[in-house]
Amino acid sequence: MAVNLQKGQKVSLKKSNGKKLSKLMVGLGWDAAEKKSGGGFFSSLFGSTPDNIDCDASVFICQGGKFVDKNDLVFFNNLEHKSGAVKHMGDNLTGEGEGDDEQIFVDLDKMPPQYDKLIFVVNIYKAVDRKQHFGMIKNAYIRIIDNDSREELCRFNLSDDYTDMLSMIAGEVYRYKDEWKFNAVGSGTKDTGLGELSERFK
Repeated sequence: MAVNLQKGQKVSLKKSNGKKLSKLMVGLGWDAAEKKSGGGFFSSLFGSTPDNIDCDASVFICQGGKFVDKNDLVFFNNLEHKSGAVKHMGDNLTGEGEGDDEQIFVDLDKMPPQYDKLIFVVNIYKAVDRKQHFGMIKNAYIRIIDNDSREELCRFNLSDDYTDMLSMIAGEVYRYKDEWKFNAVGSGTKDTGLGELSERFK
C-alpha cells in the first residue's frame, strides 16, 4: 500500500521490503477544473467545459542544496540530464486522460555524488498571457514509484487552494547522509516560469 503523505511530511525512499530504492519514477498528474458556462441553450446541451491548460513538469537538480548550473534543469526542452540519472518522458499539452500526465525517471545509483537534491516543479505555460492559474487545476498530485516493481510507494495530493498561483513546487527528493528521502512540499508561487523559479533555488 502506498503511503499518502501530508504537506511537509518526509519519508525515506525504500522498497516495500525495506531494501534501498535505486530506480524510481516520479509521476505528476492534474486535471483542468470545469469552467462555469454562461448559460443558454448550448451550455445546457453540453454542460460546462474544462479550460485547456498546458502544465509543464520540470526538475531542478541541485548541488549542496542549491541550483548552480542551468544545465542541471531537466524539462521539456532538455529531457535528459548529462549524467543520465534523470530522464523526462516528454510534455503533455493538456492534462487530459487517466493516470500520470508527465513522468520523470530517476536512477539514484547513477546520480553523481555532488548532487544532493532534486526539486520537482509544475508551471503553467504562458500562464499570464492566457490568464490561467492553478486555481483552474484539480486533482493534482505527485507520486513515487519503484521502477523495478512498478509499485507505488508514496503519493502526495496537492489539495491546497492555489488560486492566482502560476507555479507549484510539488516535492523534493534529497540525499540525507547515505539515504534518499522525499519531502512533500506543495507550495504555490507566482513565478511566471522556470527562470523566476530558478532564482528561488540558487
